[in-house]
Amino acid sequence: MKLKTIAALFLFGSAVAHAESTAPLGLDVNYQQQTPSVEQVLGYPLGSKISSPAAIYDYFQALAEAHPEQVNIIHYGESWEGRPLYYVAVGSAHNMAALSDFRGGMQALANPQGTSESEAQRLISELPSSVWLSYGVHGNEISSPEAAILTAWHLLAATDAETKRLLDNTLVFIDPVQNPDGRARFVSRYYMTAGMEHSADRISAEHNEPWPSGRSNHYLFDLNRDWIALTQPEVAGQVDALLETFPLIFVDLHEMSGDQSYYFTPEARPYNPLIAESQRDALWDIGENNGKWFDKLGYDYFTREIFDAFYPGYGASWPLYHGTLAMTYEMASARGHKFRTRDGDVLTYGDGVQRHFVASLATIETASQQRERLLRDFWNYRKQALADGKASKERYIVIDAQPDAAGSQRLAGLLSRHGVTVQRAEQSFEACGTNFSAGSFVIDNAQPAHYMARTLLDEQVDMAADFLAEQERRRSQNLPDQIYDVTGWSLPLMFNLEQQRCARIPRLQLTEVGEQLIAPGSISNLDAKVAFLARWGDMNTGRLLTAALRAGLQVKQSDLPFTLKNGDRYPAGSLIFTRADNNAQLASELQALAGSTGAHITGVDTSWVVDGPNFGSDNVQQLHAPRIALAWDEPFSSLNTGHTRFIIERQFNYPVTAIRAEQLRQADLSRYQVLILPAVYGNLQATFGEQGQKNIQQWVERGGVLITMSNATQWAVDAGLLASALEQKAQAQTVDVHSEPRVSGMLLESVQHLHNYENGAATDPYWTSGVLTQLDVDQEHWLTAGVPETVNALTVGNQIYRPLTINNGRNLMNYAAEDELLVSGYLWQENKQQLAYKPYLMWQPRGRGMVISFAQEPTYRAYLDGLNITLMNAIFGGASHATPLR
Repeated sequence: MKLKTIAALFLFGSAVAHAESTAPLGLDVNYQQQTPSVEQVLGYPLGSKISSPAAIYDYFQALAEAHPEQVNIIHYGESWEGRPLYYVAVGSAHNMAALSDFRGGMQALANPQGTSESEAQRLISELPSSVWLSYGVHGNEISSPEAAILTAWHLLAATDAETKRLLDNTLVFIDPVQNPDGRARFVSRYYMTAGMEHSADRISAEHNEPWPSGRSNHYLFDLNRDWIALTQPEVAGQVDALLETFPLIFVDLHEMSGDQSYYFTPEARPYNPLIAESQRDALWDIGENNGKWFDKLGYDYFTREIFDAFYPGYGASWPLYHGTLAMTYEMASARGHKFRTRDGDVLTYGDGVQRHFVASLATIETASQQRERLLRDFWNYRKQALADGKASKERYIVIDAQPDAAGSQRLAGLLSRHGVTVQRAEQSFEACGTNFSAGSFVIDNAQPAHYMARTLLDEQVDMAADFLAEQERRRSQNLPDQIYDVTGWSLPLMFNLEQQRCARIPRLQLTEVGEQLIAPGSISNLDAKVAFLARWGDMNTGRLLTAALRAGLQVKQSDLPFTLKNGDRYPAGSLIFTRADNNAQLASELQALAGSTGAHITGVDTSWVVDGPNFGSDNVQQLHAPRIALAWDEPFSSLNTGHTRFIIERQFNYPVTAIRAEQLRQADLSRYQVLILPAVYGNLQATFGEQGQKNIQQWVERGGVLITMSNATQWAVDAGLLASALEQKAQAQTVDVHSEPRVSGMLLESVQHLHNYENGAATDPYWTSGVLTQLDVDQEHWLTAGVPETVNALTVGNQIYRPLTINNGRNLMNYAAEDELLVSGYLWQENKQQLAYKPYLMWQPRGRGMVISFAQEPTYRAYLDGLNITLMNAIFGGASHATPLR
């Protein structure tokens, strides 16, 4: 890659501050003085410093003050650390004055069931085009937010007829910093390492971030993978804004390796089958126009080779299923002020700003030129979705409100937030041979968000057969596969909920639901004489448990199911609040907690049990509020660490203490009842050393509960805490591999024989990008209380563990049989064979404590809600079953 440099006034001088400055791109453009420059507002020329989120916000406020008729800052939320989340609308004075009319027009085009064809054609002829440019979703991909500034400044300051025409035809929505917390982390740390001169050396401290990097947000989420679960405010708020605006084009601007050039649409295969041909054609045209601009300026670029359009959980893919064109742009990253590439060139921060600016402007130009076509394609996409849904033989999808009320409520609310219309049945009913309880949720596919509903609900989304054949061919040739991310993501499967698909349903009283994720619970028999009970098995009761523990209530939990004298049956794990153990305000406190958690609580006047354990049995455990320690810092995966902390703190509503890995060598862990080791990137034993290993071993023996995830489980095996073993690839070596300098001769009889030899040293199972797999559950243990007979889990990578023998512990969740274990996605046949019946969840007692090990990450991206009860059992049940000296 030969970098070409332009004498960029906007980067390396203060001429931008003056009137009638010449455009930096060789265009016949002058700039007027009314628009303030970065140097005037922030005190430094654009590109000479990596701007903080606060500085960027200040600059856009200055633009809004200078051009109130053309700029509007719209807030859509606040980050976890309290920074504003916002986008900036930029347009001509006429279009900005009519911004609400534009939104109304796009809502009309988005809802063809309420808009006539003639009205749609009028809107198509009158509405402006629109582009949404989102910058900086990864906080350490630093150049694009600066390009957001330059794009806005150029649109407002340029005096040429072409720019005026762009703004007359197009509304531009700019989200300058999608991830302000991550960017702030990067900027602060970067300048802490900077010296007298910025270093271009890739091994310098400037170019090597400490853990966690600025890529992620406060809870260490990759925000570009949160567009399915919508757990983070940065993504959920942007989704709300997009559904209000329905832009025609959405661009997510990123950075990649500094040794690459620039990537833009069209995307690599595979394409999701719900992406329309018209969308693919338009994406091609956008890329081709970008290419013309890059050719003119001598910028290298590439397309189609990476970054596919299959997984819908990216910012650059989610809008597609509502009819918006969506794409990603990627610039080689200097990860600072300058970076020496492998061919010896020096890539600068300004190079990234320039190229992102050019790509942004080129895309706006395409949107302007293709205004009518893009509006018509959007209308047709929504119309076709409505028609396809109406004609579907599975027109109605029903999700029963029972037995997992919390899960079904959360799924309904999440679908609503995605823009899918969901209704609640006010009475019980029968449809397609199944009885459904009152409160069940109905999705009528005859809606313009039908394709979004399918994307989120379909249990299997197939990749093209020829693409899959090519992946198998590549494997046979010892080449890496081209599958970029997970291939199974169905929300009902991840929530472990059943969905029934029906051609028709009876006439019902249906109420549209909103985004409310927790419906108020209830309590009956407030004057109960003996106790209050809550059935275990959903997160409403889970939140009741954590709230009660934090409030200081005394609560017990039954390891086994039991039946009361009146015939009421309570499953294993059910909670028991006795009057005798609590104060006189117990009923009123539980009433308040039921309202806030969604739990349903029943008061009882007797503790007499006709089947199962009585309340005073050894099979009924007193629960204590455990102190939870979470390993933090290298070599742990920041993603899995963040996902786990988020689920416990924000979904379980329970605090966690993060302890740096180095401190675990000798930290006094006696204050903690639970220690969680997330997935690992690197050598955990090298971090812990013998001292740390011994410290954790002794803590477990004295009554601690150690929970390990993914390859942290391998450390537990190596440390002698878990009697399992990490498996190699089954029958990997079909040809002996020799490493001696000289060996006896060997005849290779075929190309396949050669590949077998080449594969001889590859002993790990094949890597999988991510599939949903079925687990069979041993329900005869407290660790699986409230968990159904089968659950689904995401399987990523190549971690396969040997089962525990019965004298060492229990295998409580195992992969299903070979022909049953894959429930969604694409999995290599060899992996199916080897995964069958292998453990996902293992439990092994150690002295007064125990080890609970997951073969994978049960908290992956915080979208495996169906495993949350299992994690709660591990934390709170584990702490209650350990027997430390108190």
